[in-house]
Amino acid sequence: MTVDPSSLDLPQSSGVYIFKTEEGEVLYVGKATNIRQRVRSYFSPNPDRAMIPTLVSRSDDVDFIITSGPREALVLEKQLIRKHKPRYNSAFKDDKSYPYIAITGHEKPRILYTRRPPPGSKVWGPFPDAGAAKGVIKLLRRQFGIRDNKGALPFGYNEHDEIHDYDNRIRMAIGVLDGDARLVVEDLQERMDLAADSLQYELAAQYRDKIGIVQKTISNQVIKSRFYTEVHAVGFASRQDFGQAAIIQAEDGVIQGQVNYPMIHRGSISESISLLLSEHYSNQKPPRILLVPTGLEEGVMQWLSDKRGSKVEIRVPKRGKLSKLRALADRNAEIQLERSLSRSSGNIEYRAASDSAELLGLDKLEYVVCFDMAQLLGGDRVGASVVFRNGKPEKSEYRTYRVKGGSMDDLGMMSEVVQRWVLRLEHYPDLVILDGGKTHLTTIVGMLEDLGYGDKFPVIALAKKEETVYTTDGRELLMDRRGRMIIHARDEAHRFVNSYHRKRRSKGTLKNPLENVDGLGAKKIQTLLRYFGGMQQIRHASQDELSAIPGIGPELARRIVESFRRS
Repeated sequence: MTVDPSSLDLPQSSGVYIFKTEEGEVLYVGKATNIRQRVRSYFSPNPDRAMIPTLVSRSDDVDFIITSGPREALVLEKQLIRKHKPRYNSAFKDDKSYPYIAITGHEKPRILYTRRPPPGSKVWGPFPDAGAAKGVIKLLRRQFGIRDNKGALPFGYNEHDEIHDYDNRIRMAIGVLDGDARLVVEDLQERMDLAADSLQYELAAQYRDKIGIVQKTISNQVIKSRFYTEVHAVGFASRQDFGQAAIIQAEDGVIQGQVNYPMIHRGSISESISLLLSEHYSNQKPPRILLVPTGLEEGVMQWLSDKRGSKVEIRVPKRGKLSKLRALADRNAEIQLERSLSRSSGNIEYRAASDSAELLGLDKLEYVVCFDMAQLLGGDRVGASVVFRNGKPEKSEYRTYRVKGGSMDDLGMMSEVVQRWVLRLEHYPDLVILDGGKTHLTTIVGMLEDLGYGDKFPVIALAKKEETVYTTDGRELLMDRRGRMIIHARDEAHRFVNSYHRKRRSKGTLKNPLENVDGLGAKKIQTLLRYFGGMQQIRHASQDELSAIPGIGPELARRIVESFRRS
């Protein structure tokens, strides 16, 4: 049932609010300076986001966690989104985990390229461009003699050298990654001068060489584009709930590099951009100026400034050079989005799901379940359900069922199977498809309403004749190209249930004279079973009764009767 705003007792404090179902499923996580005021906005007659009415209608309660301030709320929100993966929050596509650069806490520290930094490590990243991250590690290892993930030194360094200056080399590498190379160079310059004053010319030469190494390292394009940029421009583009973000990095008006993030975009642009920034700058220094397409959510600006150690200036430029740089970031995001949608078969399937959702008037079809039944070549009755995720078959979630009740007709069998499925359901689908017509839809929806699931998810029936979809609001939709995912799901359910039935027959479970009748295939046997209600009724039917069934005819009816006589 829809959450009742008058029943909510929410604090006027900063923290995180959580929309939940009665079963405890987390649908959405948000943060606010004033939780009560922010949640009230979700019940306004003109919500600012298209997904809000659906979210509210599917929620049964709003929980909350108070924090000491907006910055802490931002961190907690990010943790809860990662933990629960709420369906109405924006998220990184496929929950992708980007790599980091880490320097471990070993006695002789190592530098790693990793998606899961070990505890106690000093970490930089994330890096959507994995090749660039590997390039940084390769450069730092070669220039500073840092151990790799196995503890080995690069060529040209030995244990004797390491005893004397390995800690200093680690310190210099950290300085470069932290963006404090100037301090590293000044320190080395001071050491070189002291060595020269003490007439230790060989040691002074070593410091001079190290200064050259640091300068060479920071001049490398990869390092520079990662850690020495003062202006970052964020671009964003989306289609339905598929989004693409691009961050352009510039210094002194010159573009140094770009990183791209594919995203699932379910909320506002502000929410998606805030999520992106909290991820991208979680382990790297934010720039002095950040150009964004829209205002950020509460607490983000202060969090970025804390990460930098000085104020981060957030701008939404409308004119001038910065506006052009920001527009360029949008253009890059748009191009990356088009490339992703056109080159990947997975995204073709995603678009098919989006088209079907639009045809039915639904927000999305990320999780679809389709049911079909079979009673072929004998009295054994079976059913199956198939699952589609983002338009693609998710075969690990396919299920088969043996009908246990006494129903011999297709409607009774499907009612039993759907009931068994729904009573074990953990997450509501975006759509349930039934292989059948109006009667199937009315019967199954009535059963779901009796069980209390009538308003939990939409149900449609797809009739094979003319490929027509029947909806609970009385619409009859003739499927065209936009409904290709719905038809695909129905066909896959039909294939899967018949495959299961053939498998059982091959084990000797099903034996019947009908399987040897020439011209009598699976479809016609299904027609006979639906018309007569079971095998015994077919066995006792006369030739005239059989021939009256569409598609059977007198000759085939005669062969059916003879098959029973021979048996």
